[in-house]
Amino acid sequence: MLTVEKIGGTSMSALADVIKNIVYFNDQPYNRVLVVSAFSGVTNLLLENKKTKAPGVYHRIVQHEDFHTPLQELVSKLKEINQQYQSLGLDLAIADAFIEQHVAKAQTYLESAAIMLASGYVNEGVLQAAREILASIGETHSAYVLTNILQNKGLNARLVDLSGFDDQKPFTIDQRIKDAFANIDLQNCICIATGYTKGTEGIMREFDRGYSEVTFSKIAEILKPQEAIIHKEYHLSTADPALVGIDNVQPVGNTNYDIADQLADVGMEAIHPKASKPLEINGIHLRIKNTFEPAHPGTLITREYVSTLKRVEVITGTDQLLLIDIYDPLMVGNVGSDMQIMQLFYQHNTSYTFKTTSANSITIVIWENDFKQELIDDLQALFEKVTYEPVAMVCLLGTNMDQPGLLAKSATALAKSDINIISAGVALRKVNIQFLIAREQFKTAIIALNKAVG
Repeated sequence: MLTVEKIGGTSMSALADVIKNIVYFNDQPYNRVLVVSAFSGVTNLLLENKKTKAPGVYHRIVQHEDFHTPLQELVSKLKEINQQYQSLGLDLAIADAFIEQHVAKAQTYLESAAIMLASGYVNEGVLQAAREILASIGETHSAYVLTNILQNKGLNARLVDLSGFDDQKPFTIDQRIKDAFANIDLQNCICIATGYTKGTEGIMREFDRGYSEVTFSKIAEILKPQEAIIHKEYHLSTADPALVGIDNVQPVGNTNYDIADQLADVGMEAIHPKASKPLEINGIHLRIKNTFEPAHPGTLITREYVSTLKRVEVITGTDQLLLIDIYDPLMVGNVGSDMQIMQLFYQHNTSYTFKTTSANSITIVIWENDFKQELIDDLQALFEKVTYEPVAMVCLLGTNMDQPGLLAKSATALAKSDINIISAGVALRKVNIQFLIAREQFKTAIIALNKAVG
């Protein structure tokens, strides 16, 4: 059975477990493509810290600062990582030489980019190219390390480097993937593919830090495996074990792509939503597995699945949202107020996760990181009163949870924990029940809902 499998950065850093629990699991290493992320933390050093936004090498280039020193510090960091895996069979001298040569070539490209930026003639396109070059380094390194180790263990392992550093001609992303796999006998080897793919359209231009899952998805779309698998350091669970306790959750088991989209909408990604679409459209099943529990089947996501039992499958949410309330007494009976608001959101490239209306007001919830004062200013120019405040959202998700009393039961559970519901929303399909609450009550709300309906 051909499988295309994605291994995340945290799992990659536990490389001994990856080899034992993924590569050699069930003694069937071949007819598989492993798409690997960079080792944990490496892309943060190259670009910026995903959580704290602390700047990496990329931002030195943006600010016209010296980037050579942090780039060489990165080389030292990658060599330290190599050292950790020498005991697994890595040829340390060869791996160190590879990364030195690779980063030296990247540095040459980046120096040319810096000169172009300094000229003042170009900006955005060069910066995007620099971001692509830097992003590719982490995945090229991790893919090389894993391939080298597996080859030294006697496996027929093939490195599929999609970074395009030595291009002779331009390729789109799809063309590059098709070309790379065209002459590989998949049944008799294991392929280790870089999570970054170079393409003329620029994989980061649209997907940015979600690019490795997009590479994974596009490879699956082209190769048509029986199953696509994402290996994470945790199960896709009924709630966050860090909030409610490991004994109070269980793996979801089965769900569908609609629920995967709902999860992504509140930041709990089983898979990047733009990466899931090719799998969903092509009817490719997606399995989420725990790297450290290889015998567990994990959670299977399919297009058609609907639970035979009426149940809540996942309780989740986020405390990183901002509520924007737009009030104007002239809204009532006025056609077009909502359109005016949406046009401004579009102009400021701001999406929302929740919206509700009354006669004279429209309430919209966005990610706090997407806040722009200019958007607020433009709204205030058109409407009488515009306010905003930090909030949290808790959600009940399920493929079949249309049952009498669920909304009341959930609201009661929140009330018993002294949690006031700021707003609530349920779309017609009833796969997502959303409650807006005070940010500081987020954890309490998740625990209360998990006890009541989980």
